[in-house]
Amino acid sequence: MERRDFLKSATAAGIAATTSSSFAQTSTPPKRPEAPGMIYRELGTTGERVSAIGLGGYHIGKQSNADESIALIRKAIDSGITFLDNCWDYNDGLSEVRMGQALRDGYRSKAFLMTKMDGRTKDSYNKQLEQSLGRLQTDTIDLVQFHEVIRMEDPDRIFAPNGAIEAAIAAKQAGKIRYIGFTGHKDPAVHLRMLETAQKHSFHFDTVQMPINVMDAHFRSFTKEVIPVALKQGIGILAMKTFGDHHILDSKTVEPIEALHYGLTQPVSVVITGIDSPTILEQALTAARTFKPLTEAQQTAILARTREAALEGRYELFKTSAQYDGTAANPKWLG
Repeated sequence: MERRDFLKSATAAGIAATTSSSFAQTSTPPKRPEAPGMIYRELGTTGERVSAIGLGGYHIGKQSNADESIALIRKAIDSGITFLDNCWDYNDGLSEVRMGQALRDGYRSKAFLMTKMDGRTKDSYNKQLEQSLGRLQTDTIDLVQFHEVIRMEDPDRIFAPNGAIEAAIAAKQAGKIRYIGFTGHKDPAVHLRMLETAQKHSFHFDTVQMPINVMDAHFRSFTKEVIPVALKQGIGILAMKTFGDHHILDSKTVEPIEALHYGLTQPVSVVITGIDSPTILEQALTAARTFKPLTEAQQTAILARTREAALEGRYELFKTSAQYDGTAANPKWLG
């Protein structure tokens, strides 16, 4: 056996040995307060119950001062949003710092906390994880996802000997994280490669995050290509890019509440949406309060209305440009 083949086999065996039953829960999920008017769903096969609206982490680091961010996060939690999104690199760490401050005074126990790591190696992942734990002021992060799996080589790097997957599994065993997932927004083919690579190493992801919106069905569709595979594997689906930043709304083909209702109608656990003000928070809460699953006819009508704009390629820029590729702008973070 050649050395590289031996290393691949050894890595796969090591990952399999440290991963118990592919659908095993890490512990009994805690019960969190639930509010009337909010929707709650199961998170894949984890046994966790979380809010179907998730608070996007990037936008809560953009306020002019920390007090605004903290008040916004706490208002979201008080209103029933339990799923909190974040990332090691959002606003150079400021998003995590402010979320950590907001989760003091008893708020941590009310939230399901998620963040993401850019690191592809064991060493870089560990360094970033320790920084995130400190910023978030917690001993345990509920879910940590590999951020921006957007290149065909990303799965191989993560699952390579001394790759980030080894660090994630060790962190889970040490109680620093509870669940493991991955994200990406570029091409469903990369997501499918990540899922295939995980299967080769006998590893089961708890979650997968992807763009799911009213234009996705028309071009490089995660909804059509990735969701069926994730559902079959019992993976919790996290929807993002409901508005494509602001670009999908700029197309004038859909209203905000309608776009959120479309996302909530799909077989997802959570729709993560950017919330940067009390007004936008109220918009998300209204979407939850007024939600009724869209009928097939209603969904078909929306997709017909958005088709022409979607095919222009100007509204899902996260798929067609590097504008939203944080890891591409800072490749050193991947090391």
